[in-house]
Amino acid sequence: MGGIGMSYLGVFIGVGLVVIGAAAGIGKLAASALEGAARQPEALDKLQIMMIIPAAMIEGLGLLALIVALLAALAINKGVPTAGAAQGTAAEAPAH
Repeated sequence: MGGIGMSYLGVFIGVGLVVIGAAAGIGKLAASALEGAARQPEALDKLQIMMIIPAAMIEGLGLLALIVALLAALAINKGVPTAGAAQGTAAEAPAH
């Protein structure tokens, strides 16, 4: 049972790191765009377009990480025996 718990822990620590990285990337991207807009206000429209596309890609990476975590957790769940399968069902038990 401890191996399954460690599997879940590994999956969700990995996803947490990806989401933290995505948040840091978007923060750095927004800070750079804001700094560029402060230096050249006339270039604000171009900076917005150049900022939105990478921000969408970074968000997509975070969403992909969450989907991979869900699939990994569901795959781990398939390896866990259920209570009915481990002990048998009442219909299979011999009558005394």
